[in-house]
Amino acid sequence: MRFERITFDPRVIGGKPCIRGGRVPGVMIVGIVATGHAKEEILRLYASPEPEDIDQALSQTDARAKV
Repeated sequence: MRFERITFDPRVIGGKPCIRGGRVPGVMIVGIVATGHAKEEILRLYASPEPEDIDQALSQTDARAKV
């Protein structure tokens, strides 16, 4: 599975997977969802993520769990 919305750049947050080259780590999005927050809430709190970004961050975590 390709994750086009999740990028890795060693110069940004130590190379952690981030939402589209920005500084919002995918793992942070997953953590927010895991604590019970809805996607709509995340979109209100953070300017850069789009709904598809959140879906892909969650899919990436699911894909890693299956390895």
